[in-house]
This record gives sequence, C-alpha cells and structure tokens, in this order.
Amino acid sequence: MSEGKTDKHALVFIFITIFIDVTGLGIIIPVAPKLIAGLAHVGLSEAARYGGWLFFVYAGMQFLFAPAIGNLSDRFGRRPVLILALVAIGIDYTITGLAPTIAWLFLGRLLSGMAGASYTTAGAYIADVTPPEKRAANFGLIGAAFGLGFIVGPALGGILGQYGVRLPFFVSAALAFANATYGYLILAESLPKEHRRKFEIWRANPLGALLALRRFPYVLGLCGVIVLMRLAHDASPATWTYYTMLKFRWTTAEVGYSLMAVGAVTAVSYGGLTRLIIPRIGEVRAVYVGLAGGALAFAGFAFTTAGWMMYGWMLLFALASLAMPALNAIMSKEVGPSEQGELQGAIASVGSLTSVGAPLAMSYLFAYFTGDGAPLYFPGAAFLAASLCLVAAAIAFACVKPKPAAKSSHTAE
Repeated sequence: MSEGKTDKHALVFIFITIFIDVTGLGIIIPVAPKLIAGLAHVGLSEAARYGGWLFFVYAGMQFLFAPAIGNLSDRFGRRPVLILALVAIGIDYTITGLAPTIAWLFLGRLLSGMAGASYTTAGAYIADVTPPEKRAANFGLIGAAFGLGFIVGPALGGILGQYGVRLPFFVSAALAFANATYGYLILAESLPKEHRRKFEIWRANPLGALLALRRFPYVLGLCGVIVLMRLAHDASPATWTYYTMLKFRWTTAEVGYSLMAVGAVTAVSYGGLTRLIIPRIGEVRAVYVGLAGGALAFAGFAFTTAGWMMYGWMLLFALASLAMPALNAIMSKEVGPSEQGELQGAIASVGSLTSVGAPLAMSYLFAYFTGDGAPLYFPGAAFLAASLCLVAAAIAFACVKPKPAAKSSHTAE
C-alpha cells in the first residue's frame, strides 16, 4: 500500500470474510437454547446457566490464546493466521452439530475459543491497509460486517431451526469452511515482510501482552474502559434469546427476526454513522455519544413491557456503535506498524478476560431474577446491569488523560 492511501480491495476482502463468519455465528443463536435444554434436560431458565458456562469456556480460551494469535500474525502475516482460525471454527460447528451430550458442546467451545482470533487479526489487517486518519471509519467496517451477518444469520437460523435444532450448526460449518477457502484463494497479505518481527513467547501470553502495553500508558488506561464496555456488551448474547422467549413467548423464528433487526441497525450504524459522525465530532466525543446511547438503550430493554418495544430501543442502540471504532482508532495511533497485531491481541485478551466472567454473571442474573426463589421477578436485570456498566465506562474514559499530541489531533478533526 502506498503511503496515505487505503487498499480498498483489501477492505472488501476482509469485509466479506467477517460477514460470512458472522452469518455462521448468527445462524446458531436462535436454536442454541433449545439444543442446550434438550441435551441437559432442563428448562429455559436453567439452560441459561449452561449457556453462561459455555460463554465462560469460550472467553477463557480467547483470553489465553488471543495474544499468541496476534503475535503470530505480526510474525507470519495476517492471511495464514486468519485462514487457520476459520478452519478451526468450522470444525467447532461440526462438533457442536454432532454433539450427543452437553460435554461435547463444551469441547466445541474450547476449540472455538482458541481459534476465535479472526476478528483480532481482521483488526490488525485493517490497521495495516489504512492510514491513521481513516482508521475509525474503516474499523467500523468490522461492525458493519457483523451487522449484515446478523441480518442474514439469525433469519436463516430461525427458519432452519424449524427443521431441527442441529441443522443450523452444519450450515454454519459449511460457511466457515467456504470462508477459509475464499481467504486462501482471494485474500492478499497485508503485512509486508519488512514490518514483521520475531515471535517472542514473553509477549505472546495474556500477562506479557498486558505488560507490553505499559509502554503505552494511554492505551493501558483505555483498557479499563474496554472492560466495562465488554461487561455491558455480553448481556445481549448471554440473555437476549432467553429473555425474549421467556418474557414475550417468542418462537425461534421471532428471535431470529429480532436479531436480524439488531443486525440491520448495527450494519447501518457501523457502515454509515461511523463515517458520518466520527469525522465531524472527533473520536473522543464519539466515544461519549456511543456510551450514552448504549446505556439508554440497555435500560430501555430492561424495562420494556411489550415485545414490539424492543425494536424501538434498537434504534437508540445504533449510537453505541460509535464507541468501539473510535476507541480502536485512538489506540492504534499509539503503536507502530509492527505492533498492530500485538495491540489487537492485547485488546482481545482484555475483552476475553472480561468475558470469562461477564456472560456467566449476566446469565446468572437472568436465572436468579426469573427463578422460583427470586426476591423480585425481573427478567431485565442483566440489561439494567449493562446500562450501569456503560455509565461507569463514560466516567472511566473521562478520567484517562491522553498525551498532548493525541489530544490535539482529535480536536483538530
């Protein structure tokens, strides 16, 4: 890539790669609760606990392996690491689709967590092919691909789930393998050999990755904001299906349609709002707007009294998409080209460490306040907790002081 120019073809490649990957993930969400309930022989409220432990295993593996994946991509390039991760995800979906017991679901999550660095590598890829001043908008492409994937995926999952709760997993496996094949045949390498560095084991583990960030105090301070954002984020995947099925009696198809709507809003927001709003208000203000919008939307989800109201709160939730691309852009400007993979791996590790406990905590909040012994029946407890986390994230962001150079570049936008 020439200096100051974005490789648009590479961005298209990475967008399609993430889109296909997220479509495969979205397909299984509407049917996962019923598969868990069937294998564990429990009701939906108790199945949410198992779902929380499955998230725990997945996030734990990501926490342990994300720094290694990021450092490997700094050593060998983004392309091979991304392709191998996608193959492993396809194997995970196959194992899950064939699972005869609940233990096999945990085995699949172990493998998927180890390989779940495709998004991390994609972030480093985008940093490779994008000049610093355009990174916030292009990091938004990852969110747009997520959004579009969640338009197609949950809709397909809701439809396919009517023909069997295992069928969506096999379709997801096929998409993951097709995605890996696409990457092998089409995806170009983004990291030139002169920008690669040797693999160092001390930097390729969670503790080493976080210690390496001590060279960048501002980035390290922002990790606290990411922790609180991730705590809030995990309320949705951990409880959305259980919440809507229990409170509104939604079917798998209706859950699929709702997630499709979330995907549509997310895609428009990441693909459009990030490019329109962030350059005009600057990355710092965009973080505040995103956190405020997310906090209000989660509170709305928690207290809504009718299923159709969930769709209204989704529109406000669109603003939340501004926060992470802006944060990612701010942090990426603090490190050099040979350390983008390490940075993305460290960010993923921080997020995954949070997700080791967050989905478990959120699913247990849901189970506790919907169980027989609940002191107060309140299915929206997890969403309210997510709202409070984003308020705390805004306060934490205000307390982190950027370096003078970074501050001036933001205000100049």
